[in-house]
Amino acid sequence: MAAVTTSPPPTPPLVDVVLPCLDEAQALPWVLARVPAGWRAIVVDNGSTDGSAEVARALGATVVREERRGFGAACHAGLLAATADLVCFCDCDASLDPSLLVPFVEEVRAGGTDLVLGRRRPQGRGSWPAHARAGNLALSVLLRRRTGLTLRDLGPLRAARRAPLLALGLTDRRSGYPLEMVVRAADAGWRVTEHDVPYLPRSGASKVTGTWRGTWQAVRDMSRVLRDTPRERTAPGGTR
Repeated sequence: MAAVTTSPPPTPPLVDVVLPCLDEAQALPWVLARVPAGWRAIVVDNGSTDGSAEVARALGATVVREERRGFGAACHAGLLAATADLVCFCDCDASLDPSLLVPFVEEVRAGGTDLVLGRRRPQGRGSWPAHARAGNLALSVLLRRRTGLTLRDLGPLRAARRAPLLALGLTDRRSGYPLEMVVRAADAGWRVTEHDVPYLPRSGASKVTGTWRGTWQAVRDMSRVLRDTPRERTAPGGTR
């Protein structure tokens, strides 16, 4: 009788990187080439018509389809698809380098913090329009009043542990998702830190902050999050 051979189980990813994607075929090669070795890129296609999903698959990324439009919907779909203990988020438009997440992950893994955010530092003209910076500043002030956290940016580059993130029970599926994550983390007593990261001119037009109208919609979504009643404090490990 022939010996039966079995393949070893696949090695689990060290870190999952969630990359919400809407028509980013041009930027994907640059972004995916900078995902650290051993990490898994989860590209969440949010209705692209430029072949983004096919480009991502060809470059070795895991592709998740999220039919419901919205930045938060795409981010949360990626979080649900993640299996690694540590999960990162990064925009898919080549404005942020995923390799910058390495020290964020190490800080969370070492137990020094629970959520790390990247504070965007614009590199060159046009990387961060004035109206987008103004909206971000206003939200930072409102966040401090609501939670006591002193943060200078609510940028999309971030890292935390997957299970505690899921336990936060995030519900926003639009532009308020990044802020809701920080608000719920603060309500739960998480330690939140931020570090400067270079912010490059993005590839293509922004779907959210490229116009005053888009920025206003994002600020409105996030203001709604800030009006929510604080929840009972829950530690990242799940204890009250």
